[in-house]
Amino acid sequence: MPSSPHQQTDTTPVVTVRYWAGARAAAGVDVEQLTGGSVAEVMEAAVRAHPRLRDVIPVSSVLQDGRAAAPGDAVESGAVLEVLPPFAGG
Repeated sequence: MPSSPHQQTDTTPVVTVRYWAGARAAAGVDVEQLTGGSVAEVMEAAVRAHPRLRDVIPVSSVLQDGRAAAPGDAVESGAVLEVLPPFAGG
């Protein structure tokens, strides 16, 4: 059987998650490290760790390494996800 060009590992990516404004208040921390293979998986891990984020994350923007990220986007170890809830003011 030919070998696959993609080798599977047992290592789930570890990413840094930074919380801003209301997300920070809901999480109770500014920054932490979580695991997951996609943005959605990391956000699910965040909600498991901090249930108050359940209402915040769906209305928040998520950046991965400074760029807008979609839930299905893959993450790699060392990535930085930032959770930015809507800001009031103007």
